[in-house]
Amino acid sequence: MDRHDAPDSAEQTTGPLGETTSYIDGYQPDLLHPMTRAATREAADVTQMLACHGSDRWTGYEFSWLDPVGKPQVAGLSFSVDCHSKCVVESKSLKLYLNGFAQTQFADRDAVAGILRRDLGAAFAGQLTLDLLPLDGLAKSLATAPGECLDDLDVVCTDYQRAPQRLIRATAEASAGGANGAGEQCWYTHLFRSLCPVTGQPDWATVVIWYRGAPVDTKGLLQYLVSYRNHQAFHETTIERIYLDLMAHWEPTELAILGCFQRRGGLDINPFRSSAPRSIAPLRLARQ
Repeated sequence: MDRHDAPDSAEQTTGPLGETTSYIDGYQPDLLHPMTRAATREAADVTQMLACHGSDRWTGYEFSWLDPVGKPQVAGLSFSVDCHSKCVVESKSLKLYLNGFAQTQFADRDAVAGILRRDLGAAFAGQLTLDLLPLDGLAKSLATAPGECLDDLDVVCTDYQRAPQRLIRATAEASAGGANGAGEQCWYTHLFRSLCPVTGQPDWATVVIWYRGAPVDTKGLLQYLVSYRNHQAFHETTIERIYLDLMAHWEPTELAILGCFQRRGGLDINPFRSSAPRSIAPLRLARQ
């Protein structure tokens, strides 16, 4: 979809996203705006995700509430939602909901966490884990992306709309040299950008790929990832689209993809999709 085209109708029901919205003081759970995953996947043409494993990990950097005597408290917010939850929640509505805590008194941190688990679990309609983190804990979680960086590859980029034809197997010469060998590989790029399907605003990310299968052309992989530069979709379906394209064109024996998107409105989203159950440590990069 060109960035100037209207998004598909299934992605237009997006609550406050793209609208002028007043901030409301006070806890108000009905600000949360769930959207069914089925509708967002249909709009992005990623309707074949049933066999996939994974989750969406959210981090909130601007979360506060009042204690019983009115003194502000602050914490980092981290929660993870199973990728098979019935719904996703529109990120601006989540920001507005979280902002409502800032001028509301709660008995203690456990009470706040309990309310968040209840409200967000209901909104996402799926399995959810949540923690409130000390601010020092956020700082200590910074890491570097694993694997081999693709960004210095000598490639010419001409596609800025999704170009899956760039995903090809390695040449016989490259295979013989072992440069893209058939064991498990891990690659990442910091060059990734896509666009919000509603506002057209850029969504910047580092994308990490774990792959096991036949040798592949990493230059083509980088060209393919760069081709999302004007592609419009939500974070979750963007990573799912990449996952499906790599599965279709490379036919790997194992595949996992992580999108580390930069924050907007104090929130970042990190979708992870894998062909097999796989545990990865939470990864927060310097730009997040």
